[in-house]
Amino acid sequence: MTIQDRIGDVTERIVKRSHDSRSIYLERIGQAAEKGPQRSRLSCGNLAHGFAACGLSDKKALSGDVVPNLGIITSYNDMLSAHQPYETYPALIRDAAHEVGAVAQVAGGVPAMCDGVTQGQDGMELSLFSRDIIAMAAAVGLSHQMFDAAVFLGICDKIVPGLAIAALSFGHLPAVFVPAGPMTTGISNDDKAKVRQLYAEGKVGRDALLESESQAYHSPGTCTFYGTANSNQMLMEIMGLHMPGASFINPGTPLRDALTKEAAKRALAISALGNEFTPAGEVISEKAIVNGVVGLHATGGSTNHTMHLVAIAAAAGIKLTWDDISDLSDVVPLLARVYPNGKADVNHFQAAGGLQFLIRELLGDGYLHQDVKTVYGTDLSGYTAEAKLDTNGNVIRQEVPETSGDETVLAPVSKAFQPTGGLKMLTGNMGKAVIKISAVAKERHIIEAPARVFHDQNDFLTAFNNKELTGDVAAVVRFQGPKAIGMPELHKLTPCLGILQDRGHKVALITDGRMSGASGKVPAAIHVTPEAAAGGPIAKIRDGDMIRVDAVAGTLEVLVDEAEFNARPLAEADLSQHQFGTGRDLFAAFRANVGTADTGAHVFGA
Repeated sequence: MTIQDRIGDVTERIVKRSHDSRSIYLERIGQAAEKGPQRSRLSCGNLAHGFAACGLSDKKALSGDVVPNLGIITSYNDMLSAHQPYETYPALIRDAAHEVGAVAQVAGGVPAMCDGVTQGQDGMELSLFSRDIIAMAAAVGLSHQMFDAAVFLGICDKIVPGLAIAALSFGHLPAVFVPAGPMTTGISNDDKAKVRQLYAEGKVGRDALLESESQAYHSPGTCTFYGTANSNQMLMEIMGLHMPGASFINPGTPLRDALTKEAAKRALAISALGNEFTPAGEVISEKAIVNGVVGLHATGGSTNHTMHLVAIAAAAGIKLTWDDISDLSDVVPLLARVYPNGKADVNHFQAAGGLQFLIRELLGDGYLHQDVKTVYGTDLSGYTAEAKLDTNGNVIRQEVPETSGDETVLAPVSKAFQPTGGLKMLTGNMGKAVIKISAVAKERHIIEAPARVFHDQNDFLTAFNNKELTGDVAAVVRFQGPKAIGMPELHKLTPCLGILQDRGHKVALITDGRMSGASGKVPAAIHVTPEAAAGGPIAKIRDGDMIRVDAVAGTLEVLVDEAEFNARPLAEADLSQHQFGTGRDLFAAFRANVGTADTGAHVFGA
């Protein structure tokens, strides 16, 4: 199938825009690969330190240059449900390596914070920056130059983007990403949201709320809604860094363990010591990045990836812009309805056919580039088969059924839920912003309402609890950007905004902060850039200004006379209370040097 014109055009302009930076990147990783096994350049003292803790057979194997060594970068901790399953993975991976005559070592661990735990708390101000810390921590682990390939154990919000940036920094090494899978289905996401709203209205107490939340988040595995964590898994698979069918298999199952061992063996097979050398920097190409953006739109994925994908692309010398993302959104159909875009969770999505069905549909109608490299060794068509176990416990793959198992959750292109993607870029006299509209009712795609300005999300909650918000409102929550306080998610506001909307008011949120990947029915113009702390126009808005959020035309405007608006002084905010405590004092250099949201909000420079 010929690629769709818009897909091809956007890809071509990314290729042209990235020509110089991509060429430099590929030359750099090519030179690193040509040097051969890294261990051969270590002194005897270096090497002895590197395998001192190994058994005798592994020491003997690592003494030469012909036995590959697999580095494991892990985000394991046993507090967070998504990462707890990784406890057993190193043993599985070492066993798999030994089965093919290789060695595997844990190269290093990276932090893994949970936005669900820190949501609305001070720790959330470290969340976005943790992505860059993760990238640097993974780089430290790989810097020992002991490894011929790497597997990356990560699943949640900032962890996978950070690991991907690190993998591309070491782009001469093959890299396979290994997920842990979602927890089994608990209380429905719709019921959970209802209890949250009842609590916000004071109709149920904390005991009822905690019971509801505990029924939703109840076991090892990723949260089951389609937020950033599960969007991560979709991206790694559709961009060719997962084994096919690996994303949404529940933890603690025989298939999950078999896929983990398969991933380890595959990473070794595609090292420079094998016959199918496939470095990570060649897997993540301009076409792979476009495939990731298409997948994000087709599934109604997390708005966080309008920053993460830009940062990941930059790590590979590829220049992706919000305009590219927006133009692709205009033509990619929405094929998935997973909470908050619907009532189903990712387990229902998987049962309906999952990514294999979705990839086949998008390939068949020319929305995805098939001619890409993958860690599996095929082009993207190899990712249309789902993973199963044979009678001996080995992974096999079978073509996914021709029809969706539930067209209310996963639709074919011919029955798409809407003709355009779930994300939209907004521009206007307030700057640039992102809005997720796949879960927003069509009658709310255009909102015009008076501004109410806040410099702290808790001030909004106070105003709500004091019954000060009694009509239409465009809540402007500013000084939340990366330079100001690290760009926390403001999902804590969602229940109250939802209540106001349910009362019949026109409601919108405008912020230079972020919203959770679970942001839903309230129109929210987020990631506003330039941010208030950098002198952006959002710092000039005053209470009562009429704000127009138009997701149809793609505009974000304050309806004030241009001369008057330009003459206004910039508001200031006392952010001193956000600079200390919960480790925030250690991140001052990040706040001072972070880039803009539309360039990835990272600290790694151009």
